[in-house]
Amino acid sequence: MSNALRIEIQAQVARITLCRPEIRNAFNDEVIAELTAAFLDMGGRDDVRAIVLAAEGPAFCAGADLNWMRRMADYTREENLADAAKLAEMLRVMYACPKPTVAAVQGDVYAGGMGLVAACDMAVSVDSANFCLSEVKLGLIPATISLYVIRAMGARAAHRYFLTAERFNATEAHRIGFVHEVVAADALDAKVGELLKALTSASPNAVRACKRLVQDVAERELTGDLIAATVEGIADIRASEEGREGVQSFLQKRKPAWLGA
Repeated sequence: MSNALRIEIQAQVARITLCRPEIRNAFNDEVIAELTAAFLDMGGRDDVRAIVLAAEGPAFCAGADLNWMRRMADYTREENLADAAKLAEMLRVMYACPKPTVAAVQGDVYAGGMGLVAACDMAVSVDSANFCLSEVKLGLIPATISLYVIRAMGARAAHRYFLTAERFNATEAHRIGFVHEVVAADALDAKVGELLKALTSASPNAVRACKRLVQDVAERELTGDLIAATVEGIADIRASEEGREGVQSFLQKRKPAWLGA
């Protein structure tokens, strides 16, 4: 385990904390592998009844880190497929985790970070947090995270925020159902604690069965074909002319070609 994550277990609750505040807890392939392993491990432990995903610093997660993006900019389609598949597997593992999961959002959430929040069963946000699905500004699409973000905010809100890449605040995130509660920063731990108390006082088997029930009944099943389609979607657009131009312009801190001189 690197210094990217910290895992603590106390009173039957596992707390997985993103620990790279200096880069706004942006993730790369190594962090993706560690998060996947952490949720598999904590989800299978008898001494864990619930899992909290938290973060340090002013941002919860800013999506992909710049060094990883620089590497991805030169990937072939085959390399993009393999890379996106690992991200898709991490999100699937989080979403399918047999233990209830709570995102404790203490700061801004951008791009891929939206997938982390959406893959959790519940989300509590501080009132100062901002949210953004910024992919189209880079010539990309939020493909692999879409399975979970659309489930969290609904198709109507996704039509707007996927297409415009507008930043929206915690009040709006709550209005569209992306987060369940919005609280002041000094009340975040207490509100998350309320949810954890409810989760750990209920029947473990019933909680696990209820989580599966919601996933089975409410939405289309996350099939391998559906996940594969999102993996191909992001791989194709990353390798496209506009996808490459969008990422390069972002990394080079200039306007993309489609905005003109």
